[in-house]
Amino acid sequence: MSMFNKFLATMGIGNAKVDTRLEKDSFLPGEQVQGHVEIVGGNVEQSIDEIYLTLNTTYIKEHDDKKYTQTATIERVRINEPFTIGVNEKKVFPFSFNLPMDTPLTYGSTRVWVATGLDIKNAVDPKDADYIKVQPNELIHSLFLALTDLGFKLRNSDCEAAPARFRGRQPYIQEFEFVPYSGAYRGKLDELELVYFQTNHDSVDVYFEIDRRARGLAGLFAEALEMDETRVATTITKNDIPNLASKINALIAKYA
Repeated sequence: MSMFNKFLATMGIGNAKVDTRLEKDSFLPGEQVQGHVEIVGGNVEQSIDEIYLTLNTTYIKEHDDKKYTQTATIERVRINEPFTIGVNEKKVFPFSFNLPMDTPLTYGSTRVWVATGLDIKNAVDPKDADYIKVQPNELIHSLFLALTDLGFKLRNSDCEAAPARFRGRQPYIQEFEFVPYSGAYRGKLDELELVYFQTNHDSVDVYFEIDRRARGLAGLFAEALEMDETRVATTITKNDIPNLASKINALIAKYA
């Protein structure tokens, strides 16, 4: 390769191009993601050390009373060995990986995308990004339906920096805010917040924060001191699905 061509490659001029094609764009946590990466060579031959996929989302982090948006890599997948691609040559690399169980749902402001990158020494690394939809699996879908049956509706969902008690594999948690719009809890609760953690298809750990509506002067003082919020936890299994609304109702009713 001539010195001029090396200069072009380093500047990203005439560089290889990457395009990722997913078999579909909607997934459940734990589901297999399949597709292929298409690489087309540029005006110069290039040695590519690695094709990698990263699964990403964003979350809100607060510092000095200011909010910042951070990007988190949920998973990184390497899909090839080093290779060389010639001028205008086309190569296709199939791939598959399992969407991690802790991938956030694309509700509210939450976005999830698969980014593809080429690791090319001494050159600008080409990149591609594909946004996907992440839908609730059977257990989470049943949980949301149970809350709907109890008169709640989802107001908002976003990913936030994980507090100390929830820190784990990821630096964030996804929080869901429900408000009572009908039923027994309208007028009793301001909102119901929940966070869940699922590591398998058979059970999920759910953490609720129950925010009671202020009643009278004592209630106003409690609300001002944030003493009107109660945190409770439960585990839901597939066996709970037929009577899940009753189970959740019994849990909330103790603190409403």
